[in-house]
Amino acid sequence: MKRRRVIKGLAAMPLWFITDRQDPVKRYPVEKTEAEWKRLLTPEQYFVTRQKGTERAFSGKYWNNREKGTYRCICCGVELFRTDAQFDTGSGWPTFSRGVNSRNLEESTDTSYGMVRKEIACSRCGAHLGHLTNDGPAPGKSKYTINSAALTFEKGR
Repeated sequence: MKRRRVIKGLAAMPLWFITDRQDPVKRYPVEKTEAEWKRLLTPEQYFVTRQKGTERAFSGKYWNNREKGTYRCICCGVELFRTDAQFDTGSGWPTFSRGVNSRNLEESTDTSYGMVRKEIACSRCGAHLGHLTNDGPAPGKSKYTINSAALTFEKGR
């Protein structure tokens, strides 16, 4: 009888450990409430950056941009990409071979829609930007496919 109780207790322990665990909340240097983000962003910008959405291909403002300049995060203004690293893949989204500073970009695993991808977010405010794949042009083969709605553009520089 006592042995059964011990076995039942041991069997339940892994479930207790799993269900009692809480994931820590990621903190960012720039944080706002959801209400503040909704006030500051357009509905599409909010959907893309705060809800990890994706704009339709060929619908974004910068998918075919040919001007020289710097792309910044729409949410916090940090520099993310420059046009000297931009190339045309025909995908309908702005695509880059590298970021301005790797510390401004944060990678995580995205398992949505039955796929496993590398999600790219702004490391300063957590805004979802797009995805990273390894099928870009050499050197490095990195291909950052980014939503226009997550960006603002500064001409020149």
